[in-house]
Amino acid sequence: MIKRFVMLLVVLVLPLFVYSQKNEQHLRVMTYNIWNGFEWGKDETRRMNLQHWVDEQQPDVVALQELCDYTPGKLAEDAKSWGHKYSVLLKKTGYSVGLISKYPIEVKEKIIKGMHHGALHCSTNGIDFLVVHLHPGSINRRREEKEILLAKLEEIKTENTKYIVLGDFNANSPFDADLYGPNGDLLTYMRKSNEGNGLDGNIDNGDLDYSVISSFLSFPLYDVTRKYTSGIQDRGSFPSMVLAPLNNETHEQLLSRLERIDYILVSPELESKCVNAKVCNGEENWFLSDHYPVIADFNMNDSASN
Repeated sequence: MIKRFVMLLVVLVLPLFVYSQKNEQHLRVMTYNIWNGFEWGKDETRRMNLQHWVDEQQPDVVALQELCDYTPGKLAEDAKSWGHKYSVLLKKTGYSVGLISKYPIEVKEKIIKGMHHGALHCSTNGIDFLVVHLHPGSINRRREEKEILLAKLEEIKTENTKYIVLGDFNANSPFDADLYGPNGDLLTYMRKSNEGNGLDGNIDNGDLDYSVISSFLSFPLYDVTRKYTSGIQDRGSFPSMVLAPLNNETHEQLLSRLERIDYILVSPELESKCVNAKVCNGEENWFLSDHYPVIADFNMNDSASN
């Protein structure tokens, strides 16, 4: 009788254990610029809608930018809304960044000096994360910031082979250069809005600046989104449709100057474990923020390889 009970227990419990083990091998990472902290805390409807959408995606780790008017407690509320217990806020002033995880978080460093918005270095689930939000309006300042971050990455890689840099880089990738027509709507718009600014603007010698992202790629870090997407309509992360009425533009005009400035960049080891990545720029995200979120999926099984 006891033997039969043990056998029945094995039959019932073992599949659940195996499923749990397989489930833990999957890691979903997201980055999302939430646009002025939901109007500095005034737009609770948009906040709840975004919380609901994130919950539906079931991410394991979420990096957020533009946490304006946020406190650690408020960020913890967001985390709880999609079932996460752990969260860290960089600062309580200005344009902050934060990290939310289903796993315990260890804060390694809050990087403020030399950074426009700051950056957050944390470890969770055995991975080092650098959450970034680079300067929105100056090539010179972004180039200075990326040197600070690259120095941090040199330190990180001596201790861990699994690391991710993610967030709003406000910079363009050389992988997308052929997607922006030399006289297309994006370049025309950028040249006009940055006229006379030089490297204190967002145009360098009449063209977009690819040096910042190129430096991260040369580290090397790997751009996982690029591997699983094609065309700027597939991978563009800014601007979203919510800006159309504010800019007095049509949806078509916004689409014509879509660009990619939000990234998940990963270490060589994690690149081999990435099984999918995407920019969620469909209609369900048109009005949640002025940026679109980026998601990457990893199979953390040691034997996993692409």
